[in-house]
Amino acid sequence: MKSVLKQVLGVDVDQKYLVVSLGRLMSTLEAQVYAQSRFNNGPKGFSELLRWVQSLTDPDMEVLYVMEATGVYHEKLAYYLDQHCHAVSVVLPNKISNYFRTLDMKSINDKSSSEAIALFGLERKLDRWKRPNPGFKKLRQLCRERDQVISEKTLIKNQLHAERAEAEPNPSSLSRMKKRLVLLNKQEKEIQAEITAFVKQDASISDRVNRLRTIPGVGLTTAVTVLAETNGFELIRNKRQLTSYAGLDVREKQSGTSVRSKPKISKRGNRYLRKALYMPSLSAIRMEGVFKVVFSRLVSRHGIKMKAVVAIQRKMMELMYVIDKSGTNYQIDYQISHAQTAA
Repeated sequence: MKSVLKQVLGVDVDQKYLVVSLGRLMSTLEAQVYAQSRFNNGPKGFSELLRWVQSLTDPDMEVLYVMEATGVYHEKLAYYLDQHCHAVSVVLPNKISNYFRTLDMKSINDKSSSEAIALFGLERKLDRWKRPNPGFKKLRQLCRERDQVISEKTLIKNQLHAERAEAEPNPSSLSRMKKRLVLLNKQEKEIQAEITAFVKQDASISDRVNRLRTIPGVGLTTAVTVLAETNGFELIRNKRQLTSYAGLDVREKQSGTSVRSKPKISKRGNRYLRKALYMPSLSAIRMEGVFKVVFSRLVSRHGIKMKAVVAIQRKMMELMYVIDKSGTNYQIDYQISHAQTAA
């Protein structure tokens, strides 16, 4: 007689709804998806979801709730499930996308996505999700708010430039734009001051940030952003996983002699990490050190500067991971000799 080895609920999350698929792994190693439904993405929908799952699963066996890391929309459900002592796994979207391509599914929609997530959870051994460190969570909110303010400043500056270039600029429009710029500059300074003060008052976070700042090109904002977006590298097991999480992993499509696309980064990971590392990588390249050595070697090899900059971003992020995990400062002599040996 068949018995159930594992129970998984795959959840496709969007802003308003949760589309779910309930699956089980049988003793014959057959993965079955046997129930699907949809609930509101809110407290009432969460409680209805739990009642629905309890009515269709074995109460003596744990149900693993698996969902994609879709911006911030999955967080309320993850917190709710954790609060009610349920097992949760949050998976990077690129892993689900890669797995989806292996399935015989012709349509891509919320229903098929939740089914793919359920099957992925049944077939793989997944890490359990943990609540983010409260300190890193607050820093992540502040860093993202600062990033949004800077983006708004850039937009207003471009609009101001375009208005000034008009044959007959509107004085009232120019005045309002200038006032918005003053407000945004003030808010940026307030957020930066709050970030700095928060880091100083937490000795543990302060020590980790200061270690990362010993790397050429890495300042306070970069160090804080990387730690905040990775929750202090909590669930990062190795450098390859970190590269994938940031979307800096290289994708290449090649088949025979007729299909050969240029390798490019996936950009399926955390865009805040990629953005935070871009300007520091350019600064590091201009300094004497390992990054300048690696950049020169890569440019001399293929002649594409932008490709070399991406490689520096990846190397910088990996180095931050190693330094944080080892608890040591950056050692310039060791890094340069290591890079020259590799060349």
